[in-house]
Amino acid sequence: MATNCEIKKIALGVLILISSFSINAQNKKTKDRNAIKEMCGCFEVTYLFAETFNYSQDSTYRPSAKKRSSGLEWAGLVQDENNKVSIQHILQVGNPASPMIIKHWRQDWLYQNSAFYMYNGTNNWIFEQKDKKNVRKQWTQKVYQVDDSPRYEGSGTWVHVDGKSYWENTTTAPLPRREYTKRNDYNITLRGNRHEITNSGWVHDQDNRKILRTAEKEDVIIADEKGHNTYKKVPEARCNAAKEWWTANHSKWEMVRNKWDEIYGRNTNLSLKTKVDNKPLYKHLFDDTLSEKKEMDAIISSFVKK
Repeated sequence: MATNCEIKKIALGVLILISSFSINAQNKKTKDRNAIKEMCGCFEVTYLFAETFNYSQDSTYRPSAKKRSSGLEWAGLVQDENNKVSIQHILQVGNPASPMIIKHWRQDWLYQNSAFYMYNGTNNWIFEQKDKKNVRKQWTQKVYQVDDSPRYEGSGTWVHVDGKSYWENTTTAPLPRREYTKRNDYNITLRGNRHEITNSGWVHDQDNRKILRTAEKEDVIIADEKGHNTYKKVPEARCNAAKEWWTANHSKWEMVRNKWDEIYGRNTNLSLKTKVDNKPLYKHLFDDTLSEKKEMDAIISSFVKK
């Protein structure tokens, strides 16, 4: 029978073990958050896309042309909390002396998130509540359109090994902007996303599938696509115009995000109209004269199908 002294030693050992696990978990989470925040800053961005294989039975099928583009992009912290990091991307294009500023995409990173809006084609997102044990220690990346409407999201574990930090996930998404006005033979992009932090910035590597989804039928794979987007960090001063624009406009877009948060918080399937009054949502919201919360809320609500 164990003595009181032996019992105390065992209890102390258990406490040390639990404390060690807790510290290691906290250190891992700190590494995760630091990796995510490495995606902030001023970057020269290069986008490369090419179809690799096609599976269409149509003899007249023509693959999408290879796509290469580049630009200057600023990514700034919107929120920096223990379980959430939000990053807003702003494009800066044209003459550096007098550039054009374009509000671009946003990415939110949520720790151990279990509520998801999964894209299902034709501007529909299916709400899914996952079991918490299936997202333990994972981070969800939620990606939003330029008007803060939903785009795609998925959960995965940040990996820090052999001097590398990366995160991977595969999820459904709408057609990319470079495709949706040109292609109607598929309606879902199955995105294989990999974000890796590098010495010079970060890389968004993609292995995508172009899928035709029809109700009560099996998905049809049309083609595979490779994407390789590189973000090379450059001096912050090069993005001053983008930062100044965001300083002047962030209050308006905070109101827009708040309205969307209320809609997402309903935790139900979401279906959006493509146009209202013959204009997509971003054209309504990009109107510089629009600044009143009540009016913006009404515009966003008008795009949500009942």
